Amino acid sequence: MSDHPEHGALAHSSHSPTEPAKPLRIAVLAYRGKPHCGGQGVYVRHLTKALADLGHHVEVFGGQPYPELDDRVKLTKLPSLDIYNDHFPMRMPGLWELKEFADFAEVTAFSTGTFPEPLAFSIRAYQALKERAGEFDIVHDNQSLGYGILAIQKLFPVLGTIHHPITVDRRLEMEHARSWKERIGKQRWYAFTKMQTRVAKRLPRIVTVSESSHDDIHNDHQVPRERMHVVPVGVDPDLFKPLPGVERVKGQLLTTASADVTLKGLRYLLEAVAKLRTERDIKLVVIGRPKEGGVSEATINRLGLADCVEWVSGVPDQRIVELYSESELAVVPSLYEGFSLPAIEAMSSAIPLVATTGGALPEVVGPDGETALVVPPGDSEALAAKIAWALDNPEAAAEIGKAGRQRVKDNWSWRHTAEKTVEQYRALLAETATPNSKQA
Repeated sequence: MSDHPEHGALAHSSHSPTEPAKPLRIAVLAYRGKPHCGGQGVYVRHLTKALADLGHHVEVFGGQPYPELDDRVKLTKLPSLDIYNDHFPMRMPGLWELKEFADFAEVTAFSTGTFPEPLAFSIRAYQALKERAGEFDIVHDNQSLGYGILAIQKLFPVLGTIHHPITVDRRLEMEHARSWKERIGKQRWYAFTKMQTRVAKRLPRIVTVSESSHDDIHNDHQVPRERMHVVPVGVDPDLFKPLPGVERVKGQLLTTASADVTLKGLRYLLEAVAKLRTERDIKLVVIGRPKEGGVSEATINRLGLADCVEWVSGVPDQRIVELYSESELAVVPSLYEGFSLPAIEAMSSAIPLVATTGGALPEVVGPDGETALVVPPGDSEALAAKIAWALDNPEAAAEIGKAGRQRVKDNWSWRHTAEKTVEQYRALLAETATPNSKQA
């Protein structure tokens, strides 16, 4: 997968063709870096490691939950009020906790029902970076898109990654709201997407992860196409691989729900499981954490699935690899994906994959019946039928799993992601030289 054909060639390199490229000094901004479940944390961890492997100097400025990083990558913690922590989510901070402007911005946005982390984090990032002018060649924002990024742009060139526009999440949540009160609540929660649109439109260069996201960012954030460049994310095929000697658990399905939200389509997979369990023994393992009072909990209770659904969270990559080898099928039931790390991790593990056609999934998983089994999004009957076929035809499904692993090995690696990202860094440096950017 390469840059969109309409994007045009990269700007000329900022170093002489006869001179080796100098290592870059890169500051990566990660407002939320959940280590083992959630695309942002996985992206930051593996991209920064691959950048270090290439010889670049990388420092991550991160908010809670903090990412886990390679030993060569420095983490500068930018503590928030941690309103959405796992132990006491939606807590109201005390007045004594409000010590600086970012704290007041965070609690004010939270009090009005808006998700406050992107704005507050971007302010903290600016405050940290303004003390370190001249120490970095480039700043890479991983989708915070807060107003503080515009201030950082006055100090350093800023490249933005947008995995997909959160406006898509907002649209799906509004369509699936169960009452007018819930609809109003969703409108308030996603009010920050207006800020993200304003900021995205003012970034000179944006990286996204798929052609599908490229089109959606253009349509929803009004970012000109020529400012966007597709750099797919990667996977480590030496980590995510079939494990010899691990016996598959008959009837076990595996899925990932980095957040218990409408976008992930878990409701439709649960409905498919309810249908399948009338015919056979079935178990669903969900890598993620259920949201108290959320749609998944309500669906599990409504369908009587508590005894056949297991949630797994906070486990290291190796345990996830084991779960892929233990399960008969992996399922990605999402209504939309900007790329889908769980899809390529499953394929790399050679487990047969059932996925929807939501968002970028068709360009990621490949043709139906060749490298994955594909169904329309939001169709629990189609999901149940495809899962049943795979369970009833294990030899054919295994061949699809093997072909899926080969597709991943042929197309995606974190080194490739890092190399293409560095090309974007150098192109931006060539276009937007500032007093604080030492061109490499």
